[in-house]
Amino acid sequence: MGRIHYQTTVLAIAFLAAAALAPAADFRPPAVPLVTHDPYFSLWSMANALTDEPTKHWTGTPHQLHSVIRIDGSAYRLMGTGVSRRFPDEQLPALRQESVAVLPTRSVYRFAGEGVRVTLTFLTPALPQDLELLSRPATYLIWDVAAADGRPHDVQLYFDAASSIVVNDATQPVDVSRFRLGEIDVLRMGSREQPVLAKRGDNLRIDWGYLYVAPAPGEGIETAAANSIEAWRSFRTSGKVPDSDLLDPPLTARFHRPVLAVSMDLGTVGASAVSRHLVLAYDDLYSIEYFHRKLRPYWRRNGATAADMIRAALTGYEELAARCARYDNELTADLRKAGGEEYAHIATLAYRQTLAAHKLAADFDGTPLYFSKENFSNGSIATVDVAYPSSPFFLLFNPALMQAMLEPVTQYASLDRWKFPFAPHDLGTYPQANGQTYGGGEASEDRQMPVEESGNMLIMTTAAAMAGGGTAFVEKYWPQFHQWAKYLEEKGLDPENQLCTDDFAGHLARNANLSIKAIMGLASYGKLCQMTGRDDEAARYRRLAQRFANEWIELADDGDHYVLAFGNPGTWSQKYNLVWDRLLGYELFPAEVARKEVAYYKKVQNEFGLPLDNRSQYTKLDWVLWTSVLARNAADFNALVSPVYRFLNETPDRSPMTDWYWTHDAKRRGFTARSVVGGVFIKMLASPALWKKWVERAE
Repeated sequence: MGRIHYQTTVLAIAFLAAAALAPAADFRPPAVPLVTHDPYFSLWSMANALTDEPTKHWTGTPHQLHSVIRIDGSAYRLMGTGVSRRFPDEQLPALRQESVAVLPTRSVYRFAGEGVRVTLTFLTPALPQDLELLSRPATYLIWDVAAADGRPHDVQLYFDAASSIVVNDATQPVDVSRFRLGEIDVLRMGSREQPVLAKRGDNLRIDWGYLYVAPAPGEGIETAAANSIEAWRSFRTSGKVPDSDLLDPPLTARFHRPVLAVSMDLGTVGASAVSRHLVLAYDDLYSIEYFHRKLRPYWRRNGATAADMIRAALTGYEELAARCARYDNELTADLRKAGGEEYAHIATLAYRQTLAAHKLAADFDGTPLYFSKENFSNGSIATVDVAYPSSPFFLLFNPALMQAMLEPVTQYASLDRWKFPFAPHDLGTYPQANGQTYGGGEASEDRQMPVEESGNMLIMTTAAAMAGGGTAFVEKYWPQFHQWAKYLEEKGLDPENQLCTDDFAGHLARNANLSIKAIMGLASYGKLCQMTGRDDEAARYRRLAQRFANEWIELADDGDHYVLAFGNPGTWSQKYNLVWDRLLGYELFPAEVARKEVAYYKKVQNEFGLPLDNRSQYTKLDWVLWTSVLARNAADFNALVSPVYRFLNETPDRSPMTDWYWTHDAKRRGFTARSVVGGVFIKMLASPALWKKWVERAE
């Protein structure tokens, strides 16, 4: 590719990005998403500067990416801390980082020094309206370099990806190889053993499949599979990677430090930006075990290979980069319109994290199945009460993804092996979806969440159908929805001593917020009856939901607010389940209920947020954002949201966004990198115009 072609693309994308990038300077994310595709291929920077810490998997294990720039013969770090503390002579100074901005599909770092300016962009085309693209596990790294002092500079760039990315443990042996796709030079690395889908659990990294590094073809591109020390030394002295590969087996991350390395000679760089990019991709071969069948990733459903994926990614780069820049710009503007500047920062930080805690796989007939993972919670797969808080994201951007989450759960519940009248909690432990493992599993009602999950399934199914998903899915599994509605009719108004989604708080009888969920679930079932022509049943369940709502007001009333649990005066809790009464148009509760609650919340919240309830000072970030939507004016909304923004900006815990933290000191209580933060997009659902605009873009 010629340099003029590169420059034209860079200038166009930079123009499109300018409006979205400008206001990010005062926001310090606790962690910055870099490469975010699924629970295994998810790399982050957990520091202020990209050179302060090694890049890491969301679990905190180093998954190292490095980048170096060589300016007029002197080398400087752009990413990573260095090759090893054991080799102090190999350490390089860092080029000064000026800023970092997190946008929906991009994280953009800007550096300056030694007479040049550098922009390093991580572009993950996470567009949920396009399932083919969303499922493609390929991130672009883009370097834009220009002289800043009016003088020409001789510039080379370096990148490497370490073998830690392809193993769970640094002692596991790896193999490296290379191949060509026409003009594209591709490096590949993977574990030698390839134990496909053999392990299940939470704090695990992938150790099967293959990592690929593929630079865009151009002048001055060199690649090598090399020892990291040798690669750094070669680049520092010559501006190129070694001229031979490290191929002698066995190689391990701990002892041999193999990397996939690329050098890019930009030649003489002047005031006009020069750009280079590469693709970092991971083909896991098989993604999920679903009732003992190995499922392919969705992008592989029609027989595509890693070569096809890489070729498509590089061929479509320019159009896709411009498309993502426009998308980021427009979505960021709409987030500001919906909730203001601080809200927009919260939502853009949550965007890729939400998607990266899922895997999109294909069933045997190509049907999309979307599986969540409970990151640093318990490792469950396809958890219903994880899908529920994240549901606003998918209801906004693509109801088909919402139904792809509901499909495996509902299918499981329809099997004879699920013997309970209520909905299941999960499908197993990631990545093995072979049956519920939480609580009593399939054996008993111990530690189940009967009202919680039944209400969740009815609400999500109805919202997805109303948002454009249609009723085919509803009709397919009608007996399950009817059964869950009957359970809520019997048990929902005044729940027995059971768990809700906030299970870390323990069992609670007569849970007022859980009762609201049951009421919303019954109203949702009534809506499903109406949508499928069951008019008499629709009218009956509408009347039932209204009667329960009227009784709830009397049972929960505590003067200037409503109680945590019926019969417990002097208690309180967030009534986040009430949001659906407004969002789905049920209008079962008088507006005064929400107004009274919001006024009380403002009195009891702490510096960094509104506690979940009166029992503790911790909160759930997702629920605070849901609760904020109960506010009917911007001042009350901002009063509840601003402390969450302050938490993210000031928390001492550097990890992907947690959803469970202490509201008095901004420390993480537990959980990280979970999909539930997609719930922050619920504010967009509160604007019918914005909801309609975005949901209509789904393919």
